[in-house]
Amino acid sequence: MAKLSSPTGTKSVSRWINQVSALALRAVRTVTQEAGHGKAEVEIKPNAQTLRQYNTNTTGDDLLKDLSGEIQGKVIVTTGVTLGSLGGTFVQTIAKAQPAVLILAGRNLDKAQATADAIKTAHPNIDVRKVQLDLGSFAAVREAAATINSWTDMPHIDVLVNNAGIMGTDFKLTVDGYEEQFASNHLGHFLFTNLIMDKLLASKAPRVVGISSEAHRLSPIRWSDYNFSDGESYDRWQAYGQSKTANILMCLALADRLGASHGLTAFSLHPGVIATKLVEHFDFTVALPEMTALDKSLGNIIWDEIPWKTPERGVATHIYAAFEPSLKGYNGEYLQDSRISDPYTDTVRPWATSRVEADRLWKLSEKLVGQEFSY
Repeated sequence: MAKLSSPTGTKSVSRWINQVSALALRAVRTVTQEAGHGKAEVEIKPNAQTLRQYNTNTTGDDLLKDLSGEIQGKVIVTTGVTLGSLGGTFVQTIAKAQPAVLILAGRNLDKAQATADAIKTAHPNIDVRKVQLDLGSFAAVREAAATINSWTDMPHIDVLVNNAGIMGTDFKLTVDGYEEQFASNHLGHFLFTNLIMDKLLASKAPRVVGISSEAHRLSPIRWSDYNFSDGESYDRWQAYGQSKTANILMCLALADRLGASHGLTAFSLHPGVIATKLVEHFDFTVALPEMTALDKSLGNIIWDEIPWKTPERGVATHIYAAFEPSLKGYNGEYLQDSRISDPYTDTVRPWATSRVEADRLWKLSEKLVGQEFSY
């Protein structure tokens, strides 16, 4: 049986709590399947908490049947909200449960406006706000955060969903000098999250969600060469994998730093493989062989066919991560299929779940964005 030493200090206490939760999660489970949308009530022993989980076929609308009460009246910020994207589908779905405020953060304000218009047409009583957010520029991120912080009529944020992202792009350095996928998918969200943290911590139950991917399997953090030698050694899929590993580690670090002390919960997730606008620029006759070759070189499982999900099924895990109350005891976990992932049977790499790696990435990210965030 695993032994836990007594914790000392705030950070040690937080990590000790998370270790206890992890052990409990791996303890004996009593599962009862419920007909319909595949809900499972899981009794975790020995702490006798009930963890509600679902499955790969669950849709966003299915989850609203259980979670509308958790969504109603909340103030929610979502990045990457173009109509037809996962973020757009997410905000349109949760709007049915009448949140108080939906803040749509996107690089293209016209696209954010189109999503806002669709929501307001269907749900005119919801306060829908827009903010321009270019995650590839630290200056633009600071401006977006300052705009949100200036809204005195909105003193708190309940949920932040860091959904925006780019995937498999050609090599490019951002204006700040960092590889574009790492900067846009991780560093921009790291800075944005911390700059609006005061409003998050003003919530009674603040939560942060990071949209990662099973593609984190493609690369750990490249500590000595996150910029791929300024393109000389660039592999678009390793770069994407590095950024998705970073998404998981950031949520783990937030849980450790702010869970015990401020009641913040943070979860990362793999939404599934979904044909959205994220992949519109791909030539799949090139992209798939490239990714398959990398997977083979790493000894990963090669799919016989791609397990596509619909956007409606894809956003279910977004909603589960953002609003499921029974997740509170499992802070920092990585989710998929509207449940906690299982590292023994799911694609979960240890480099993405290491608290040492999470702490290292936090410190590296502070250095790269030029600001420390001590909690």
